[in-house]
Amino acid sequence: MNLKNAQLEVDNWIKDHGVRYFNELTNMAQLTEEVGEVARIIARRYGEQSEKESDKNKDLGEELADVVFVVLCLANQTGVDLQAAFDKKMDVKTKRDHDRHHNNEKLK
Repeated sequence: MNLKNAQLEVDNWIKDHGVRYFNELTNMAQLTEEVGEVARIIARRYGEQSEKESDKNKDLGEELADVVFVVLCLANQTGVDLQAAFDKKMDVKTKRDHDRHHNNEKLK
């Protein structure tokens, strides 16, 4: 699925199952909360912190999907074509970073 279709799917879900989009500030707070949940899993599962027993069954993929869902909501309600923005960003990063990363001694 491309981002354009994902945005449409989220919009349809909001229309069919939600009452309306939460306002942008509420969604920003939600996004922060979801990113925090991802950070908690990463820090404990892959970092140096010990993982609590209650966190061991948390699904990283599910938490990442929560982040994507809220990002898609924010894009929809602010009129951002995320596919176009992503394509543009990938082009910029490709032109800017190709040689930089290949020449980075830290990555060898």
